[in-house]
Amino acid sequence: QVQLVESGGGLVQAGGSLRLTCAASGGTFSRYAAGWFRQAPGLEQEFVATIHWSGAYTYYADSVKGRFTISRDNAKNTVYLQMNDLKPEDTAVYHCAAGTLFTSERNKYSYWGQGTQVTVSS
Repeated sequence: QVQLVESGGGLVQAGGSLRLTCAASGGTFSRYAAGWFRQAPGLEQEFVATIHWSGAYTYYADSVKGRFTISRDNAKNTVYLQMNDLKPEDTAVYHCAAGTLFTSERNKYSYWGQGTQVTVSS
């Protein structure tokens, strides 16, 4: 059983940056793919980025490509999401997830964190 805890959210002006952290415990996190998903008020949860368990492969939603970077440190059981050039439409609750497959499909992830709020003001 893997427990995930996100941190690093907050309020930032458009054009600013934030780095989200997802700390894992309780399992062999280094063997799981990790993903970030987000959900804005009134909208469905959407895929943001994912990283292979090895860190060698990443995949991004078109809406964040070139602005966001996902990375991981398996020695620290941690995944990061560096978010640059933030836009008001990036405002959402961001959730970290872990699963056995390197995929953008949310239903393939077995473990989820509680989320961290990101608010981008214009």
